[in-house]
Amino acid sequence: MLTLIEKIIFVLLALASAYAAYRSADRIIRIIKRGAGRLGADNLIGRAANATLIAVTQRTVLKKRFLPSLAHAFVVWGFTYYLLVNVGDGLQGFFSGFVFLGEGLIGDLYRLLADLLSVGVLVGMAALLARRLVVGPKVFGYREGVKLHPKALNGIKRDSLIVGFFILFHVGCRFVGESLHLSETGADAWQPFASALSVVWAGTPPSLVTFLEHAAFWGALGSILLFVPYFIQSKHIHIFFAALNYLLKPKRLSIGELAKIDFEDQSIEQFGATRLEHLGRSQLVDAYACIMCNRCQDVCPAYQTGKALSPSALEINKRYWLNEHGAEFAAGKESAPLLEFAISAEAVWACTSCGACVEVCPVGNEPMRDILEIRRSLVLMDNEFPAQWQQAFKGMERAANPWNITADSRMDWAKGLSVPTIEQNAEPELLWWVGCAPSTDARAQKTAQAFAKVLNAAGVNYAVLGKMERCTGDSARRAGNEALFFELATGNVEMLNEVKPKRIVTTCPHCLHTLKNEYPAFGGNYDVIHHTELLDELLAAGKVQTDSKPSNVVFHDPCYLGRHNSVYDAPRSALAKTGASVSELPRARSNSFCCGAGGAQMWKEEEHGAEHVNENRFKEAMATGKDMLAVGCPFCMVMMTDAARAEKSEMQVKDVAEIVAESLKAG
Repeated sequence: MLTLIEKIIFVLLALASAYAAYRSADRIIRIIKRGAGRLGADNLIGRAANATLIAVTQRTVLKKRFLPSLAHAFVVWGFTYYLLVNVGDGLQGFFSGFVFLGEGLIGDLYRLLADLLSVGVLVGMAALLARRLVVGPKVFGYREGVKLHPKALNGIKRDSLIVGFFILFHVGCRFVGESLHLSETGADAWQPFASALSVVWAGTPPSLVTFLEHAAFWGALGSILLFVPYFIQSKHIHIFFAALNYLLKPKRLSIGELAKIDFEDQSIEQFGATRLEHLGRSQLVDAYACIMCNRCQDVCPAYQTGKALSPSALEINKRYWLNEHGAEFAAGKESAPLLEFAISAEAVWACTSCGACVEVCPVGNEPMRDILEIRRSLVLMDNEFPAQWQQAFKGMERAANPWNITADSRMDWAKGLSVPTIEQNAEPELLWWVGCAPSTDARAQKTAQAFAKVLNAAGVNYAVLGKMERCTGDSARRAGNEALFFELATGNVEMLNEVKPKRIVTTCPHCLHTLKNEYPAFGGNYDVIHHTELLDELLAAGKVQTDSKPSNVVFHDPCYLGRHNSVYDAPRSALAKTGASVSELPRARSNSFCCGAGGAQMWKEEEHGAEHVNENRFKEAMATGKDMLAVGCPFCMVMMTDAARAEKSEMQVKDVAEIVAESLKAG
């Protein structure tokens, strides 16, 4: 099809484009290598299969914004298929009479998919561009106070339009070119849409058809050669890095697990992340994988209640800084402090570490992890943190709990109850890790007392640690005080390894998460479950007899029980077994909205915003019209009870254990 001069020009353009792509790709590789640690390299076959499945099914995209996501899916499917189509068209352009994949069934199916997906891409991309122009400021904007690169707002819009119109032009030219070809050879039943368009060219002079075919070829394939150098600088590169993200993320036991810092290693000079190069390599990949869709911002409890934190802006700022300074950074030059260009200190302290941004991200980004690493740096390197945390830190240092309650008072909650300690029952089937809040907070103590009542009624062989129990260190680690967490974790693991528990049950999801997912790095590997899981087990086994007490209950998923540990069904099942009618909040399960206490927010005042996180959540619960809000976390209990008081609501807030205990049969 192509003339000799066209072939020469095409080859030269292809070489120039490939060289430009190589230069940009090499720079990005050197940038990522500046990051700390290594990328995940275990089970690459399994990782590759998972990344491929995600790319093909688009399941991480389709779980939110269904209609726009469906349009995006058609663009992805079509554009991916066009990797093959462009090869075929290139070969057919260079070799006259060559038919890619032949004229048999395989070739027919290939052309059918190309025809259908061409239309899918054109319709999907047109819909996405229209949406971007119509609802862009609302969905893709940022409130005042959020730190955002000065070029980002206009740059994102411009980037989206350039990429969108390129896709329309590229695929449109190919589709038109195929219809021109069919106007010469006759309609093809395997290409229904291109055949339908081919009638437009009926009666067109053959010389003009030939000219238009050549123009369409250059429009389709020539535009790719011109676009490739820009592509690597644009957000469109996410189609490559999103797959890499799922392929090379370090293996973690949960979305909230943080890497251990070994304070016994005297060679470590940097704790946490002050600059870009202190972040992990996967966190640098995040900047290139980000599609700038703002889904993380939509679910962030801080942003949604008027705070200065936007997880999306954090990733975008990293990317725009790298676009401007990537060459020097790749060459080894020190980056600017993250607080200067990526995120404000106010936003860093506003994060509740709920994990919503990580769970919702369609490309596997983890902005929460960046924030917690920055906290580590501020606390350990600069000794900077909210003043209110000082009291909690002192409590954990001196009394091994943030309430600063002495060990002698640790069992006060159990007075009048038959609660055996490990000293009284040295080899229990179940070790109950009560937790600091249920041991010390007046409201949370009622949960511990109710759970003890159920355990005793079921005849469970259990024990508590009593005075030996200390804070797991969750609040210290989320606050960035890794040194304090290291001390608490090391001591707890040493103690637990001496006790050798067969199974541990916790009344706090934060304790569950820490014991189960973070202590293995310290040599503590335990079988840990949440108290709602045990309650459901006991009820299902008939070890707990209840009188059905119908009630209208709506359940609030704690972040560290649900998103961080994937426990969703057990609390609902346990409630249902008491006779309760269990309803769902609009934001439930993996989409649950935070109570506002996580990320050590429990021990400080919220950052300035439009409303409190807990009040936002409780209003949602009140709107259901139910009588009772059930929770499974002492932090959630405190926050929701405070919100109920602030709203002057008669809606009761109770832990699942309290509801089960109240339904026990007499005797």
